[in-house]
Amino acid sequence: MTTEFIWQLPTAGDGRYADATRLRRGERSPQQRAPFTDGVSDPRGERFNYFDYLHQVARAADITGFDGVRIRHDFEGDDSWIIAGYLARGTRHIRLLTEFEASWGSSVYAAKNAVSFQRAANGRFAWQIAQGDDAAARRWHGDNLPQEEVLARIDEFITVARGVQTTAPFSFKGKYFEVLDGGFRGPLAGNPLPPVYLSGDGEAALALSARQADVHVFDAAPVATLRAALESLQQQATAAGRQVRAGLRIDVLARETQEEAERDAARYRQQAGARADATLVGSYQQVIDTLAAYADAGVTSFLLSAEPALEEAYRIGEHVLPALRERLAPPAQQAA
Repeated sequence: MTTEFIWQLPTAGDGRYADATRLRRGERSPQQRAPFTDGVSDPRGERFNYFDYLHQVARAADITGFDGVRIRHDFEGDDSWIIAGYLARGTRHIRLLTEFEASWGSSVYAAKNAVSFQRAANGRFAWQIAQGDDAAARRWHGDNLPQEEVLARIDEFITVARGVQTTAPFSFKGKYFEVLDGGFRGPLAGNPLPPVYLSGDGEAALALSARQADVHVFDAAPVATLRAALESLQQQATAAGRQVRAGLRIDVLARETQEEAERDAARYRQQAGARADATLVGSYQQVIDTLAAYADAGVTSFLLSAEPALEEAYRIGEHVLPALRERLAPPAQQAA
């Protein structure tokens, strides 16, 4: 099974090692502090905004050989679907893994939008359906569903989206969604639904992924800690007659040497405080070895991130990915 590497876009802002203050780089507005000293003006004015920077990061991931970018759902930022549409025309190869919640609205309309997106982007669209924040935060955005029902709604959302995609007429009556004699016809019929990425801890989340996901994304944890969950996921998927890939969301900081990496990590931690969350810190070779160990344990989808996202995409794409791909390649491919 091919291993994929996905770079996370900094939809909520990005930092730098010289100044870890999280900024929407390129944005010039009264709410956005310019990264200059007082009294220095910017002749670009407000002609550019954060979309331009996100385009730079996506292009960097595309150029350096990542398989995709993850467009994280940000309650206070621009909509992830709109960002994905903006980036689709400016990139050539990468998958646009777009995070959103099942409270997005009609699952039929979401499926229709997704099919149109796939047709426009040559099949490069993917869904990451998130559980969202706690109930209080979700209520702030008009979602009043009890926390214990979030997974059940995601289950129905995917069922209906796949149903209208593959069957006409399609009928479904659940607790959260209902369709009567629906289903796509004409140019929208028969197109593949975007690959579905799910996440979450606990047996209920794993059981949902075993039934519905193409990839279940685990949060970063030591390999030994993840092994039991990885085995449970595969056992449940096999029992359901499906194959589900395991993914890993992890922050990285890689440098020529371990000492350089630790020095940069310490400096960034001092600047950013509680926000400094690099999980994997080390030399290029150490990072390669650690990611290879995750792959040996069964992880085939890596969702990597670092700050600043633009510069670090080039660093990881040039110094880590080629050697790691070579190491993970099947023996026959290595011999060739």
